[in-house]
Amino acid sequence: MFGLKKKPKIETERMTLRLPVHADYRTWAELREGSADHLIQWEPVRAPDHLSRKSFVNRVYWAARAEAQGTALPLMLIRRQDNLLIGAITLDNIRRGPVQAGTLGYWIGHRHARQGYMREAIQAVVHHAFQIMDLSRIEAACLPENAPSRGVLEKCGFKYEGVAQSYLQINGRWRNHVLYANLRHDRRGKTEVG
Repeated sequence: MFGLKKKPKIETERMTLRLPVHADYRTWAELREGSADHLIQWEPVRAPDHLSRKSFVNRVYWAARAEAQGTALPLMLIRRQDNLLIGAITLDNIRRGPVQAGTLGYWIGHRHARQGYMREAIQAVVHHAFQIMDLSRIEAACLPENAPSRGVLEKCGFKYEGVAQSYLQINGRWRNHVLYANLRHDRRGKTEVG
């Protein structure tokens, strides 16, 4: 049909990354609830109704709007072998104009961690952001002690850029974060000589 934009879908070796849909609710809520102890130490405090169907419906509508407006690309990680939702990754705060940048956030269910899924997802989203969306810079931040997150970012070509003081409230208190970035044309440390 003329005028309808095709919904984004990114294929990796083992997963399909796609926008959330209403049918994801039960699996998403069960995965989030079952991984709460694993995720709570790395995430902001969630609203009491975070796992409600109404909250998820709002998330689905927000995701569709944000993607259509070009301000975010919120994707669910669906393992193809069993069509199972195992986590999510969002390229958010997309800025255009001279900056051409976005901020990456992600989480994975506890039982799916440390199996290379997030590395696969990050690499695919960064490639999509650079090649399809024409972004130039992808930023990410995590707690200094979050060694798994730091490791996956570094394995995906992100470079450490510094520390942001009191960057985000995590588990109810303001926390410093380490900042990373991946540049499409990495010129860090190089100078123009004319």
